[in-house]
Formats: sequence, C-alpha cells, structure tokens
Amino acid sequence: MQYLTIPVTAFAQNCSIIWCEETRECAFVDPGGDTGKLMAAAEERNLQPVGVFLTHAHLDHVGGTLALASHYQIPISGPHEADKYWLDALPVQSRQFGLPHCDAFIPERWLQEGDTLAFGQQQMEVLHTPGHTPGHVVFFHRQAGVVFVGDVLFNGSIGRSDFPGGNHRELIDSIKAKLWPLGDDIIVIPGHGPNTTIGRERQHNPFIP
Repeated sequence: MQYLTIPVTAFAQNCSIIWCEETRECAFVDPGGDTGKLMAAAEERNLQPVGVFLTHAHLDHVGGTLALASHYQIPISGPHEADKYWLDALPVQSRQFGLPHCDAFIPERWLQEGDTLAFGQQQMEVLHTPGHTPGHVVFFHRQAGVVFVGDVLFNGSIGRSDFPGGNHRELIDSIKAKLWPLGDDIIVIPGHGPNTTIGRERQHNPFIP
C-alpha cells in the first residue's frame, strides 16, 4: 500500500489517498473538501478511485465526500452508524463553521468493529474508537504498519470530546484499548497535523494518563 496525505479546508484536515501499487485502485480517507486538489493528485498518479472511507462525520472530514462519490460513481463507507446524527446535521455544520454547504447523506455502508475495507489487493481493518464522536472508527493496514486515526489521536495531543456525543473517558479508553495494542512502531496518520507513532505517543503524549 502507498498513501499520500493532503491537507484540505481552512481546518488543515488531513485527507489521505491510499492505493494498491499492483492495481492502481485507490480510496479517499476523510475528504473534507478541496476536491479539485484531491482529484488532480489521483489523476497525476494514474489512480482509479474505488471508494471513500470516513472515520467520522464532522464536516471538515466529510465535506468533499458527495462530490467525489458523484464524480467517480464510487461508494461511501463509514463511519459507524452512531455518527448518523452528525451526517444528518451537515447543512447546519456548514453554516456554523463557515465552510461550503454540504448536503446530508447516508453512506452505502456503515462500519463496525472487525469489518474490513478493500481496494485493489489491499485490505484495512476497522476498529471502533468512540470518544471524539460516538461513531468514530480508525483504519489499520497491518502489512504497511499504518493506522489512519481521524481525530482520536494527534502528535502530542488527543481529539476533543466536548462536542455533542463526545466522551473524554471513552476517548482515552479507545486509545489505550484499540491503538496501543497495535504496536509501538505503527505509523499514526492523524486527522490534523504531522504523523507520529504509537510508541512516541504512548511514552510522551501528555494528555493520556
């Protein structure tokens, strides 16, 4: 698996394009916006989009989803159904955060703990990690040693838990129970900011007791 992370929107949200080297099939992880930039990056690399994968339903992570899904005629997978209320509220989120209008939508597939996502000859494991939102999930590519964590864990920080449906205790539990066991060498691709590793955050993150 190969991946390219591109910050999008005024919130500098990390959208990742992930692809299979053998087949050139790719997926967009959390396309928050700036879809022209994302499409150009895929086309420059001769990639064939086959899906959109969403970690959670905050607008800065999903704002470009419908445009990409419509343009490429590809399905939307994720997040967990517990985030449906956030998807239903996308038009309200657009107004509140001053981002381009985004219609509400329902993915073709809600994701649950233990599901897998495929693109080309690659597969990612789905882990349910509530706390930032109740339906937050992360995507783990075991062979590449990479996990796409959305807004659960950052380099030196953790996700907010003060939005509706957030829960600080659940967030800490998700990090310790779902992310720490993946292994210290695993590369963490967060929803904002620079990459890190599980080991670095386990040892040095000041927000995790």
